[in-house]
Amino acid sequence: MPMDSSLTAGELALLRHLNTCQVADAIETFDVRLRNEGFVGASVRCMFPNLPPVVGYAVTARVRTSEPPMTGRSYPDRTDWWNYLLTVPAPRVVVLEDMDRHPGLGSCAGEVHAHIFKALGCVALVTNGAVRDLEAVERIGFCFFAASVAVSRVYFHTIEFGIPVEIGNLKIGPGDLLHGDRHGVISIPASIAGQIPAAAARVSALERRVIEVADSAKPTLEELRDVVRQSVGEARFRP
Repeated sequence: MPMDSSLTAGELALLRHLNTCQVADAIETFDVRLRNEGFVGASVRCMFPNLPPVVGYAVTARVRTSEPPMTGRSYPDRTDWWNYLLTVPAPRVVVLEDMDRHPGLGSCAGEVHAHIFKALGCVALVTNGAVRDLEAVERIGFCFFAASVAVSRVYFHTIEFGIPVEIGNLKIGPGDLLHGDRHGVISIPASIAGQIPAAAARVSALERRVIEVADSAKPTLEELRDVVRQSVGEARFRP
């Protein structure tokens, strides 16, 4: 990702004040992609739904956990990819694609790795595999988005890093801007990232108009239809 495409600290803070549903609604107003793409599918869930939203740039790697090494009892823990990790602007989101035939036999990360990643400017980890040490990781405010939970690392090892990966049917490239919370993980197109907070505010204002009519005393069907029609019509235009 080009360094000049990163957002300012203020812009990132505004994105953290939104939930992923608001981000998704805002992105839809720009018509930059189909509405059935751009987010991680339901196979991956937020492990800590009470933590606030996170925003960061993807640092990617492929891993395996199920097969033992040809020699020795375990694979050495690669640290060379930390050098690559630091080339991506902070805040960072670790994205690990478990390449095993049946992902999730072993954990991709737990308490120790969460502390290391947090020290390296990461705010979350996203994987199609498994994680562990949930209570300890939640206590430090590090977010896990994973497909499952495992008791052991088994034969966890990193294969390669800094390459495009795929998690829950979402293709994620190094440096992609990700937003995540209890609802899931969504990718924000770089071309509109700075405009998302304003677009989200505009969509929320349109929704409030509908809610106000719905919550009024005995709204008629025609009143509800009119306000929905007006809101949908205005939402078609880019902010």
